[in-house]
Amino acid sequence: MTDDDRTWTEPPRVLAVDDEEVVCESIRRVLTDEGYNVSTSTSPRTALEMLRKEAYDLLLLDIKMPEMDGIELLRAARDVSPETEVLIVTGYATIETAVEAIKLGAFDYLEKPVSPPQLLVATARALERKQLVDLTQRLRSELETRHSMGNVICSSAGMRKVMQLVGRVAPTSSTVLVTGETGTGKDVIARAIHYNSPRKDGPFVVADCASLAESLLESELFGHVRGAFTGAVKDRKGLAETARSGTLFLDEISTISPQVQGSLLRLIQEREVRPVGSDKAVPVDVRLIAATNRDLQELVDEGTFREDLFYRLSVFTIRLPPLRERPEEIPLLAHHFLQRYAEEFGKQIDVITPRAMAVLEAHDWPGNVRELEHAMERAVLLADGRSIDVNVIPAGAESPSSAWSDVPDDAATLAERKQELRAESVDRIERLFVLKALRSAGWNVSQAARDVGMARPNLHALMRKHGITAPGKEAEGEEEGDGDSDGS
Repeated sequence: MTDDDRTWTEPPRVLAVDDEEVVCESIRRVLTDEGYNVSTSTSPRTALEMLRKEAYDLLLLDIKMPEMDGIELLRAARDVSPETEVLIVTGYATIETAVEAIKLGAFDYLEKPVSPPQLLVATARALERKQLVDLTQRLRSELETRHSMGNVICSSAGMRKVMQLVGRVAPTSSTVLVTGETGTGKDVIARAIHYNSPRKDGPFVVADCASLAESLLESELFGHVRGAFTGAVKDRKGLAETARSGTLFLDEISTISPQVQGSLLRLIQEREVRPVGSDKAVPVDVRLIAATNRDLQELVDEGTFREDLFYRLSVFTIRLPPLRERPEEIPLLAHHFLQRYAEEFGKQIDVITPRAMAVLEAHDWPGNVRELEHAMERAVLLADGRSIDVNVIPAGAESPSSAWSDVPDDAATLAERKQELRAESVDRIERLFVLKALRSAGWNVSQAARDVGMARPNLHALMRKHGITAPGKEAEGEEEGDGDSDGS
């Protein structure tokens, strides 16, 4: 059983190891009375086997034992069960053994004889650290999963190209510039780059350049020293230092002043910052990802953005297409947001009616993915039954500004348009059919074909027709869908 299979509503599991039975029994009695689930062993080798077979939250062990000393057992336990916290309880404590035990990962050591209050306090503190470590690891795992490249919806050719670029730049330390209209998801791409990079265990720090006044932005980014300005009562680290060993995401970089642009250029070129009011540079190890909804080249031509900074930022540029250029993703995104907010609000809603979906697909979404997300959040809040219908779709989507642009002007054009719409409708339902089948089967093509009652070659043909590739199979010339996860 792993830690993920347990919850902290269960009693923490403790394993006490001492070659004296009386000591084991004393520990067992004290901790059991406090509600802990306690196992004991007088044999270090037996204890090691117990650690291999079951998950323990805390290991209490003696140092001097005949079969194997405590330090040796601690080393072995770290290999077998690295997530288990360790407390040393010994009558032979020395500075040397204590230092070695701590270096090997022991939380603390206690000298015998240990009183029940001492034992209970030390045990509680060790388990508290275990809880914090487990929580941190779980949250990090959830973040990495949520922002993994496989979780970014990219059924369109444009977004598949974006994710190919993300896959290439993520393992490097190159500065990245993400461009695109407001609401296209530039922050999502920045997080995907970070959480798929060697820096994923470091912090991901966001600096919203547009939300801070010029007088505060430099201090926020690079820090300040005491007395640098009115109100600077103590030294303060900036976001660049906070992001050390991780990624600093500069959102809306086009809004920063020329003075801050100069300081930012120093950060990129020299990998150091100079806090406001200080004459000393502070080295920082940080990756920069910048985002903008403006054309920086135009700002350079206007003289409001430094040309040398622009070239430093645009080493690797990723352009996010607006939602109107990838309308085939609207149904997938709408269902994604439906699931998210239905779960968040505790509602049993799993269907978007055809009428509602037609309205969503007809809208031009000037606010892009963010606007669609807000629309679906509102729809879920207002929906009474198990489906989303047109009555809960925002008024702006119900009357798209571009709705009249596709209306034919004469009967001949109407006939042609009707034929085109039939073909488009068939193509759309075919594409969604294939995507749904593949996603339900975890992109295992053989399993998807079996689930929908279709021959595997026929499903492959539909995938090729609509340009659908399994994740990781986008490379040119590679057969889509080969390499099924089950090997079938």
